[in-house]
Amino acid sequence: MSERLLLRGGYVLSMDDAVGELALGDVLVEDGLIAAVAPTLDAGGAERLDVAGHVVMPGFVDTHRHTWQAPFRGVCADWTLEDYFRGIRTTISPNCSADDVYAGNHLGALEALDAGVTTILDFSHCNNTPEHADAALQGLRDAGIRALFAYGYYPAPSAEPGFADHAARLADARRIRERELPSDDGLVTMGLALTEVGLLPFEDTIAEVRSAGELGVPTVLHTGCSWGSPITEGIPELDHHGLLGAEQVHVHCNTLDDRDFRRLAENGCKISSSPETELQMGMGHPVIRRALDHGMRPSLSCDVMSSNSGDMFSQMRIGLLFERAMRNDTFNARNAMPDGLDLTVRDALRWGTANGAHAAGLEDRVGSLTPGKQADVIVIGGDRLNMVPMADPVGCIVAQANASNVRHVLVAGRFAKRDGELVGVDARRAVQLARDASERVLGLVGSDGELLPPAPDGFADMLGTFAARNLARAWAIEPAGS
Repeated sequence: MSERLLLRGGYVLSMDDAVGELALGDVLVEDGLIAAVAPTLDAGGAERLDVAGHVVMPGFVDTHRHTWQAPFRGVCADWTLEDYFRGIRTTISPNCSADDVYAGNHLGALEALDAGVTTILDFSHCNNTPEHADAALQGLRDAGIRALFAYGYYPAPSAEPGFADHAARLADARRIRERELPSDDGLVTMGLALTEVGLLPFEDTIAEVRSAGELGVPTVLHTGCSWGSPITEGIPELDHHGLLGAEQVHVHCNTLDDRDFRRLAENGCKISSSPETELQMGMGHPVIRRALDHGMRPSLSCDVMSSNSGDMFSQMRIGLLFERAMRNDTFNARNAMPDGLDLTVRDALRWGTANGAHAAGLEDRVGSLTPGKQADVIVIGGDRLNMVPMADPVGCIVAQANASNVRHVLVAGRFAKRDGELVGVDARRAVQLARDASERVLGLVGSDGELLPPAPDGFADMLGTFAARNLARAWAIEPAGS
């Protein structure tokens, strides 16, 4: 491929206010970077790709994806959050081998690229052994996606644990940082996925958060998504210990009250909403508008590949329509019709691109077609019947497009998808590996005829009591530096 590529004659959605939105424009890619964006460009010697009738925009950024679950598609389609926890986190996850995790991460990353998602925050919480972590990382690398590999500290229950204790998990994350991901400039960079607050003694929660500072990496955690239980709460406790910060992505946040939202906003924390999961599993209302009301920049995520779609079109569409419905309800309650729609398709595009890059700490590199940034670019359009004619290209992207309409995908200036087909990877091999993983794992856990084990008597109450005790302990521990 030429080191210079001119995308000519497309509808350019730069997501950069300084660059603007061009009804007809050119984008020049040079040495893996966005070199120029203008109505017309003279780029002698560059390879030219005619993208007339297509939208050219930055790749989508997914700020929370359990990529390893790709082999288990559809398993959670009728499950609540408690079902998910028992079925995936305590049943399927412990039975996954390192090869299974590789298969999931590799196929899941390719699925993302196919849908125009050029960056994922991979919430990798099936690290049952060091080999699992290595395999998860390799799956991302082999796919060629840009990723924040968030090493998961969650200890999946096992008769033969792969780590002697919690400290050993922290040490393994340090190994990955030092040996595999020492640089913050690579295509795949390091992060940490924290165990849900309340599931561990609070001393261990403190150790997890502090390890991020020691390693110099961002973190992601599930927050405020379990009604009637202290599990995933703990914002006051984290704040009390000075453990909230700008390099944290808090996912879901549905149960949080305004005081906790203010705590997140005041500490510069980031928000990721997963509309599909939240509406299905009983987590509550997506918090996109609440984040906006607190001066925050909401981002979007696909979450569990064992249930949800792996494209950001779905998340933008569902998130936008939900927030519109909530506002429209205030009019309908007065027996009136809304006087307008205050959130637009361009807002939704920002949640899925620039805001995602901001949340992941990558805004200086991706999220917009800004000259000097990495050339993570997608081209959407073509002749499929759901997108022709594009009377309003921006409306079509959010309201009507799907992964099949993604024609070209570039990551750091290199084609990952061209003319509607993935390039540079063996997609058939990826599919077969995932099929093998699915058959093996589901065969093990479903050998007795039940994939989802029955809930033990008092299971939810037991978890709640355990979490309440762990959170109470937070107030008995002296904050550092006090």
